Amino acid sequence: MQPDLTPELLSPAGNWDCARAAIAAGADAIYFGLPAFNARLRADNFTQDDLPELMAFLHKHGVKGFLTMNTLIFTSELEAAADQLRLAQKCGVDAFIIQDMGLAKMAVELAPDVEIHASTQMTITSPEGLKLVESILPLKRAVLARELSVKEIEKFEKSEHTPLEVFVHGALCVAYSGQCLTSESLGQRSANRGECAQACRMPYELIVDGEVKEMGEHRYLLSPQDLAAVDLVPDLVKAGVKSFKIEGRLKSPEYVTAVTRVYRKALDEAMGLPTREPMTLEDRYALEMTFSRGLTNGWLGGTNHPYLTHGRFGKKRGPLLGTVTEAQNGWIRLDTPPDEQVPALKAGDGIVFDAGENRDLEQGASIWKIEKDRIIFHREMSSINWDRIRPGITLYKTADPALERDLRKFWQKAKLVEKKTALNLTVTGEVGQPLSVTGTLGSLTVSAQTETALEKSENKPLSTETLIAKLGRLGNTPFELGAVDNQLVGDCHLPLSQLNQVRRDLVEKLEAASLSDSAEATSPVTTRTFADFLPQLTENAEERVTPHLTILCRTMDQLRAALSCKIETIYCDFEDPRRYRDAVDLAKDSASKIILATPRIIKSGEVGYLKHIAGMNPDGVLIRNLAALDYYRDNSFERIGDFSLNVANPISAQTLKEAGKLDRLTISYDLNIGQVLDLLEKTPPEWMELTLHQHMPLFHMEHCVFCTFMSSGTTYKDCGRPCEKHTVHLRDRVGQLHRLTADVGCRNTLFNGRAQTGASYFHRLRRTGLQFYRIELLDQDEVASRDLIDEYQRFLRGEQSSTQLLETLPVLSKLGVTEGTLA
Repeated sequence: MQPDLTPELLSPAGNWDCARAAIAAGADAIYFGLPAFNARLRADNFTQDDLPELMAFLHKHGVKGFLTMNTLIFTSELEAAADQLRLAQKCGVDAFIIQDMGLAKMAVELAPDVEIHASTQMTITSPEGLKLVESILPLKRAVLARELSVKEIEKFEKSEHTPLEVFVHGALCVAYSGQCLTSESLGQRSANRGECAQACRMPYELIVDGEVKEMGEHRYLLSPQDLAAVDLVPDLVKAGVKSFKIEGRLKSPEYVTAVTRVYRKALDEAMGLPTREPMTLEDRYALEMTFSRGLTNGWLGGTNHPYLTHGRFGKKRGPLLGTVTEAQNGWIRLDTPPDEQVPALKAGDGIVFDAGENRDLEQGASIWKIEKDRIIFHREMSSINWDRIRPGITLYKTADPALERDLRKFWQKAKLVEKKTALNLTVTGEVGQPLSVTGTLGSLTVSAQTETALEKSENKPLSTETLIAKLGRLGNTPFELGAVDNQLVGDCHLPLSQLNQVRRDLVEKLEAASLSDSAEATSPVTTRTFADFLPQLTENAEERVTPHLTILCRTMDQLRAALSCKIETIYCDFEDPRRYRDAVDLAKDSASKIILATPRIIKSGEVGYLKHIAGMNPDGVLIRNLAALDYYRDNSFERIGDFSLNVANPISAQTLKEAGKLDRLTISYDLNIGQVLDLLEKTPPEWMELTLHQHMPLFHMEHCVFCTFMSSGTTYKDCGRPCEKHTVHLRDRVGQLHRLTADVGCRNTLFNGRAQTGASYFHRLRRTGLQFYRIELLDQDEVASRDLIDEYQRFLRGEQSSTQLLETLPVLSKLGVTEGTLA
């Protein structure tokens, strides 16, 4: 049976007002969160007490409700997460949007009536990755990564896969969802836990080969413009997309209203359905005014790096109004851009003067009045420093109070239409017998009879029209009159009060039968608890195991250093996988095992990279994505799951280990030391590996900084490959340098400039029985690599204390060392 691909419009709801706005504007479903386990903790969110009322409200109006549980779940939270799953089942939630594999496994049994939708946080970027998730879970929806183009989405065969959901509007993350560790690494508030600090919206300096590259006003190097794919809706419908998703659980009900109305029109038009009214320029203006950092079609239209991220600002802007040509104390004149639809201005509108590279000098104000071609501001109320306003400055419109009032009035005053079920009636009877009415709702059939018998009519027998008029008065019931089959025999008469009575009796029986039928349809409550899903533990080995040091190398020099230190297990993670052949050849006469790392992301059509790696005949593979987990699970060599698989609890560990037939897994970088110990207490320690020393990968992104800001090209085809010629860092606002690299797919990774070490926690970790400890090298040369490895070897052999090691490490690191996310 093929899945239902009738398109659905899915709107965000951070609170009750947004839910009402979404319904009024034409959403088919909303997605929302509760205070825990949701990736928008800063939204108002709903409470657990709200949930029964919210779901009843949504279903009353024919709208579905999807509960976001789209964060990683820590071991200590499994019981609370299981309780929330059961509550959602009880309250009639239609679907969970889930990131964590362990949570999803529990949901299958603890809330069997609730659909499972794979969150975009699962980082599903290819048909092969989706196939892997489908082998684990009974998916009803897959929310694809936002970095895919329409052409790449078309490669998911709609007849063979889970229905697809795609973001079509709203803010874009610069990093792959589920793969951003910036907030965790820099501030211990993880994006995988709903606490993104939006470091991508901050300014950075570009440091090329040790020198500052002058960028002028281009300082927001990692801040993409917002997504507006309204023109691509027909293409996405043809590609088989099921759900069209609007981002914005932190946005206002006016935003939800404006954006939902526009996409309702676009989707109806693409489906050939009658729209409320055609799309207008005012609709597009509303998209830009309610929230915009500039609008693009994102990655859906294909790769064009400068188009996506221009680097000039990171905050809301709205439409461009023009360039200041004259400025006096209190007023300006504008030169509007040619051939562009410039919005009208009126008193009360908000504007901002673009300060170029001096963002701290930006000034905003409200327009006081407009006289002819002059825009006039109140001299006292506006607080504008006119010494800074000069010709050449650009002006943006940031607020339109009249539009806000209209949108607010729309959702507040809209009469929400309740969805009613058609009730088909059959009326039977003859003179001397009661009148009987049988109501049919799908497979449900209920009958009611009048208290008095039918009489012979002398002049005005009961007609079908009269039956329709009286029996059709269904008022506030959940039913509306469908067909009426009048099977009365002869000319019959009955007091109209009896028709009203039989209608009321019938409705009462239908409502009771519907509730009973619904209760029977709900799956019985399981007695299983989260503990039933935990893996079986072996005897705690404590300190009897010998610590095993593994090294991840990114260059041949680092590999030589690891080989000279006689490291048994060496991971190779080269920017150019063609060098993997040299790595395998170099190590073939040694006792070391060479494990080759896959790319972090595999998109549609890129499985060839995995085939290439297998062809190098390594001892094993370091698996970093779902597609690779699927591709290698039947290979004979060693398979290690990397941190990017996001293992944060024992149930996820077991689920992924079994699905990919893995030898072991790397513990997620989102865990602090307490959470790591919790995980190891309930997971066989031989399953796990911990990265003890590393430069944390902050952003992993499709956006290429090299192409955008170091070339005149738009893709790898015409950028000139500056990534292969220069050493590049980004310097943040506190002066820290962070190394930027590009991989084989031109995806960029920004690494934290400060290394982190878990050495001070080693003895606590070893007592759990954990055996595998990893060091990840970044840009060290052969000598520095050998020195670092040697220090850790001595430490693991007990020849120096953690205090002595921590005193040595800063000397070995140019940029400092910290305990980082483990602290």
